[in-house]
Amino acid sequence: MESRQFAKHLRRNMTDAEHRLWLHLRAHRLDGQKFRRQQPIGPFVVDFVHFGARLIVEADGGQHNGSPHDAGRDAWLMRQGFRVLRFWNDEILQQTDAVLESIWKALREEAPSPPAPLPQGERGEQPN
Repeated sequence: MESRQFAKHLRRNMTDAEHRLWLHLRAHRLDGQKFRRQQPIGPFVVDFVHFGARLIVEADGGQHNGSPHDAGRDAWLMRQGFRVLRFWNDEILQQTDAVLESIWKALREEAPSPPAPLPQGERGEQPN
């Protein structure tokens, strides 16, 4: 199935944990922040993403326990500049406030600033 069609299928068939989390993330409900759900990124479909903060939130069931596929997927997403937070479905359902606080804190963490440019003359350029 093509990734956009697969994402639509996942949106229609969300787990209870995904529904609970989406209730709090949708419509800018978490501190005015914009999240998307079941979003294709490269060859993958992520559960929730905040593009401005380059933050991905995954809701995992037991099939993800120690999954080498997930490790490779996370590594690929991190190479694209994303941070990935993973929460167990039980954690989302039973400790929703703690999960939301973790997401909020991750949104507040500053992304590393780009390196400062070298002074003129140290970049291999000749001063005017």
